[in-house]
Amino acid sequence: QVQLVESGGGLVQPGGSLRLSCAASGVIFSGYTMGWYRQVPGKQRELVARILSAGTTNYDDSVKGRFSISRDNAKNTVYLQMNSLKPEDTAIYYCNARLNMERNYWGQGTQVTVSS
Repeated sequence: QVQLVESGGGLVQPGGSLRLSCAASGVIFSGYTMGWYRQVPGKQRELVARILSAGTTNYDDSVKGRFSISRDNAKNTVYLQMNSLKPEDTAIYYCNARLNMERNYWGQGTQVTVSS
């Protein structure tokens, strides 16, 4: 049984930082592309950042230079370091593990709220 468990969300002031974590179980973690997506009510879920099994990273333009994705294969965990947070970063953040179309898994989501 595949499980992705996110943690680290919360309320932060503009300009602040948060680090999200996603612990995976039930998958051969090192072979998966791991990603962070976010969604706000009424909008589609969008890719924030992803890291391939070989370590290559991709970021949405809106977070480049502020967010950093990393993975620790020994701990089956992917991280999203979020700095210089803006109110428009407010969303539910979801962890994703993808090997192929059939093996594509989601966490339950964690709320990030950026507000003064």
